[in-house]
Amino acid sequence: MGTGRAADRQKALEFGAQEFVDLENDALEDVGGVDLVFDVIGGDIQKRSVRLIRPGGTLVSIVGPPEARPAGGLAVDFVVEADRVQLNEVVQRVRDGRLRTNIGTVATLDDAVAALNPTERTKGKTVILVRP
Repeated sequence: MGTGRAADRQKALEFGAQEFVDLENDALEDVGGVDLVFDVIGGDIQKRSVRLIRPGGTLVSIVGPPEARPAGGLAVDFVVEADRVQLNEVVQRVRDGRLRTNIGTVATLDDAVAALNPTERTKGKTVILVRP
């Protein structure tokens, strides 16, 4: 199941979500019990999402230590540490078509500040080219 804004629905479905919840127009609370929430937003969305987790379920957050914990479940603060071997594996998976990405902006190092501080919302991840 994927969540986001209405404009993100098709992209979420293309990336494998079987259902989509529009966080601005649908009632997230109507989703029902889930086993796992992978939180990339935090704040109010995290607090609302944690109430959806079944007893014994898990909340994984990549935005810092979870502010809320599922009842009878586990809350995990997921921290990524760069590892050359693992990053090379990710690159190979993308090249082989086993992993799809959602790249929205590609910028040079000289344009990195502007690319990472856009004046309007952009879709996808931003990639900074260190060597053009």
